[in-house]
Amino acid sequence: MKKSKKVLSLMLAMVMSVAVFTGCSKPAGETNDAAPTEETAATDDVTTIGFLYIGSKTDGGYSQAQHNGTMAVEEYFGDKVKTLIAENVSEDKQTVKSTAINMIDEGATIIIGTSYGFMDGLDELATEYPDITFLHFSGNKMNDTNFGNYFGAMEEPRYLSGIIAGMQTKTNKLGYVAAYPYTEVLIGINAFALGAQSVNPDVEVNVVYINSWNDPANEKSAAESLLAQGCDVITQHCDSAGPQLAAQDANALAIGYNLDNSAVAPGSFLTAPIWHHEKYLIPTIEKIIKGEYTPESYYGTMKDGYIGLAPMTDLVSAEAKAKVEEVQAQIAAGEHPIFVGPIKDNQGNVVVPEGETLDRAGIWSMNYLVEGVTGRDN
Repeated sequence: MKKSKKVLSLMLAMVMSVAVFTGCSKPAGETNDAAPTEETAATDDVTTIGFLYIGSKTDGGYSQAQHNGTMAVEEYFGDKVKTLIAENVSEDKQTVKSTAINMIDEGATIIIGTSYGFMDGLDELATEYPDITFLHFSGNKMNDTNFGNYFGAMEEPRYLSGIIAGMQTKTNKLGYVAAYPYTEVLIGINAFALGAQSVNPDVEVNVVYINSWNDPANEKSAAESLLAQGCDVITQHCDSAGPQLAAQDANALAIGYNLDNSAVAPGSFLTAPIWHHEKYLIPTIEKIIKGEYTPESYYGTMKDGYIGLAPMTDLVSAEAKAKVEEVQAQIAAGEHPIFVGPIKDNQGNVVVPEGETLDRAGIWSMNYLVEGVTGRDN
């Protein structure tokens, strides 16, 4: 009997002990005032960043170049950042918004949109989510609190690639596969043409617009049509390696875009104007994390390393390499602006008078093709 009482007493003490500890917890929805654990503190220090890509991160071109920047961010910050990536995002505004909102719901405090067509959706979200920072590649909208944009003076390496094309061509016909007759694309076409004309005044540049940023089959067929017209050097402002592969199949030469694709089309690849997105992303994300970011409209140059020219392959002549290296050094030193008058458009009108040099605003108001360039739809 005494033994039973002792057991009963012990059981009652255990029940009361459990009740006391249970009473220390708070109902759902309330915060716990106890000091955070090491694991919780580590989670609080992680910045989640959402990236929106228009294509696949392995597309061999535009989106892969964007993803290379993302991977550089991951490597630099380590476990201080977490990245969320959405591939093949449509440029439909509601799709852009819903994709970004899903990322915000997952904890993202920075949203980075990497295609021009994402601009309007991000612009609206910047108003709706004032505590989130939005960065947009290639657009012109921003505010002074939480929305900035970034791009690069791609006209610089485009001009250099034109020098190579102008010195390598045997037919004096250069082919250019272009997405749209939009200002960004026109700038690149004109810079390429001026570079080619600077070393070979007899060249002509034939442009085919495919009316898409990312259509590998159409990109390749457009290049094939240019090759059939006698163009023996093909370049591009579109997303995939299709034009480079078409040139390789025709034993012609190619200048890529976005990435060093020398391993993809080794039989045709000369070089490519390329991006180093990490040169902007890493210092900008650091400022955001520290609370020191002020929105800006960044325009990176070859001098600061944001844009560049991929290593020239052995298919580039020694003479062309030497000329490119000479002009590249001048550009990096700020001694060789790209658009210097006199420049005429392909209708014979003077668009940049002699003695004038286009600044960024003038470059981005470009709505013409320069003399020696013809354009058509595929």
